[in-house]
Amino acid sequence: MIENGDYAVQYGGEDAYMEQEEEWEREGLLDPAWEKQQKKTFTAWCNSHLRKAGTSIENIEDDFRNGLKLMLLLEVISGETLPKPDRGKMRFHKIANVNKALDFIASKGVKLVSIGAEEIVDGNLKMTLGMIWTIILRFAIQDISVEEMTAKEGLLLWCQRKTAPYKNVNVQNFHLSFKDGLAFCALIHRHRPDLIDYSKLSKDNPLENLNTAFDVAEKYLDIPRMLDPDDLINTPKPDERAIMTYVSCYYHAFQGAQQAETAANRICKVLKVNQENERLMEEYERLASDLLEWIRRTMPWLNSRQSDSTLAGVQKKLEEYRTYRRKHKPPRVEQKAKLETNFNTLQTKLRLSNRPAYMPTEGKMVSDITNAWKGLEHAEKAFEEWLLAETMRLERLEHLAQKFKHKADTHEEWTKGKEEMLQSQDYRNCKLNELKALKKKHEAFESDLAAHQDRVEQIAAIAQELNSLEYHDCVSVNARCQRICDQWDRLGALTQHRRQGLDEAERILEKIDLLHLEFAKRAAPFNNWLDGAREDLVDMFIVHTMEEIQGLIQAHDQFKATLGEADKEFNVIVGLVRDAEAIVKQEQVPGGLVNPYTTLTADAISRKWSEVRALVPQRDQTLANELRKQQNNEMLRRQFAEKANSVGPWIERQMDAVTAIGMGISGSLEEQLHRLKEYEQAVYAYKPSIEELEKIHQAVQESMIFENRYTHYTMETLRVGWEQLLTSINRNINEVENQILTRDSKGITQEQLTEFRSSFNHFDKNRTGRLAPEEFKSCLVSLGYSIGKDKQGEMDFQRILAVVDPNNSGYVQFDAFLDFMTRESTDTDTAEQVIDSFRILASDKPYILPDELRRELPPDQAEYCIQRMPPYKGPNAIPGALDYMSFSTALYGESDL
Repeated sequence: MIENGDYAVQYGGEDAYMEQEEEWEREGLLDPAWEKQQKKTFTAWCNSHLRKAGTSIENIEDDFRNGLKLMLLLEVISGETLPKPDRGKMRFHKIANVNKALDFIASKGVKLVSIGAEEIVDGNLKMTLGMIWTIILRFAIQDISVEEMTAKEGLLLWCQRKTAPYKNVNVQNFHLSFKDGLAFCALIHRHRPDLIDYSKLSKDNPLENLNTAFDVAEKYLDIPRMLDPDDLINTPKPDERAIMTYVSCYYHAFQGAQQAETAANRICKVLKVNQENERLMEEYERLASDLLEWIRRTMPWLNSRQSDSTLAGVQKKLEEYRTYRRKHKPPRVEQKAKLETNFNTLQTKLRLSNRPAYMPTEGKMVSDITNAWKGLEHAEKAFEEWLLAETMRLERLEHLAQKFKHKADTHEEWTKGKEEMLQSQDYRNCKLNELKALKKKHEAFESDLAAHQDRVEQIAAIAQELNSLEYHDCVSVNARCQRICDQWDRLGALTQHRRQGLDEAERILEKIDLLHLEFAKRAAPFNNWLDGAREDLVDMFIVHTMEEIQGLIQAHDQFKATLGEADKEFNVIVGLVRDAEAIVKQEQVPGGLVNPYTTLTADAISRKWSEVRALVPQRDQTLANELRKQQNNEMLRRQFAEKANSVGPWIERQMDAVTAIGMGISGSLEEQLHRLKEYEQAVYAYKPSIEELEKIHQAVQESMIFENRYTHYTMETLRVGWEQLLTSINRNINEVENQILTRDSKGITQEQLTEFRSSFNHFDKNRTGRLAPEEFKSCLVSLGYSIGKDKQGEMDFQRILAVVDPNNSGYVQFDAFLDFMTRESTDTDTAEQVIDSFRILASDKPYILPDELRRELPPDQAEYCIQRMPPYKGPNAIPGALDYMSFSTALYGESDL
């Protein structure tokens, strides 16, 4: 038995193999033909080496008994000299020689179990075959390796790859897969197509196939016939050891082709990296196009300032904007973060595979996306400010429109019948006292008319303000205002005309009732005061702060303080009426109860006075309700401020902590990544606080609260801070993962990475994550990089600076610095290595043919090269020749292909 590395693992050793054979024999599963096949195969294999020494064996169990040919076989296959054999013919001489051979096998790292010299000397066939199999494993199969697999797996994979293109060949094992002989013929045809016409072979002629393969191998490849075609065909399951021994001879005969296979593997690896990079580029272009298209579609909506000029319409737009912020924008924030992460990962992979940096198509750079995103955020802020301002403007417009309507209604009610009264000629047929009464009445009307001048001016001023604020129904407002002004001009003209008529009749009218006159003089202003008081008590108002409502309450309290004096005036006016009634009753004056100076009556004054006194407590209730509303608004301000003053500093602290970790000040990359993941989890766990603050902010906006003196934070600044925190965490996680990828792929140690980061941070005084050229030069010097102070040193430094700052930004980022230091410390694949690999496949020709690519590369990789390689245009070119040199340099960005 052997116990050496993969031997014990893959084959279980000779002891295990013999135990397996004994178990098969007990269960009736052991095929007796196996031992016969092994004997013939192993004998042929031994003779293929012994003939180099001018000898051979006939009977494997007898010819090795004295140990002499066994020692000779080991010397031939190992190329080493064994100890001098004993020439005696005694049993102990033979045992000594066999032991020398077994000791040599053991010296090669193979532990022999259950195989002793006595069994070999005694001619034990099973032990002899086991010993020869051990020798075959050690010297013929052990060194076979394909893609770091063990010997058996590597040999099987080699057979599968070489026979993959051939019809009716499917190598899965070393017994049944070779019974029909096509696998042997395919191996020969793959390496020497001139020896066998594979197209003429048939799966239905296994005997012919096997004889063809064995004859050709023996005649042209110097591989003796180790297998019997009849035994292979007639045995249900041929012996695996015999076939492996024979196939290994094929492998060694064609091992010169392994160099081409190694070259093909290198090309496959390079092409696979290139295909993955192209996939990432296409995904970046797709994501960038989708995000920019979404921004393009969204910007016109955000930049639109059109509305139906109604408060309900603007409030609907505000709700649409809130829905956009809650539902439509968050997925795009995640898409932007993913886009940046994919871009950074792609650039890292390109650097690690020694490829040029990826430059997106025009208009899709990361900076273009960032600028578009900033434009979107600016448009969002402007749109929200416009919505709030438009809401305030339309609310004020509605208030002014209602105020205009109320004052206009009051004025039109007052002017009703005034034109007919002023046009009347009643004073021409009245008595003297009646004329005097008409004159006094007209004087009272003039006083009333003058008192209404201020109201007309207020109506005109309100109409003008509605026009300046672009009220949507300005046409009807202007028309009504114009009617009022025209009527007012007519009233002034009619008043003047009637005054002239009364003056003309004054010489006739002498007596006047002074008592009625006094009533009229007092009643008119008191009536105007009552009208004004009623207007003020029912006047609508809009306030936004506690100070404003408290000012209204204070003014109302001042008004209530004047009610005592007004009550006295009311009693005086009513007393005048009572005195007049007493005089008329006493003096029996005809028509004396009719006051010729005014249309006002004591009942009208009493009714208005009662209305004013009834409106006072109603006004008290209205102001109290508004006070409670403002108190509730104040509570919302405090709630928002308390939460915002907690969330804002928390976000700032998290941002500072993430920034500190991103600077790599302490801990390994894995520790930094772990801490960043913890911060990421903490940030997502904190999201309910942001959502709670959003709810409070919505309540604040619904309550029309537009300022908050308790905090300098706004919801917009907190939203931006939250999004920046998420972006910073994702970016730092991506940077640390890329640094880990760089460290692991380039083989630099944690100490080297720590040294690079410490030196970078030492010269990054402001913690900006970048170095100016002079700081970068000092950092290189601190790491032992020699830069001369002469002209040549400056030229060398400018060459380095062009590598780490290809865009001439004036700064060196840490990832570019790390990439430069990594390249200085490690080695990578180059275009020259790939060209050398293609040259091997092309048999040193300056071009390669499609058939050669299909034969040496997997089908998908071969087609990839054929589609992208340009035609070879050099001397001695043949039809179909491909230029692999231009193709290889293009992979590393060194040509215009």
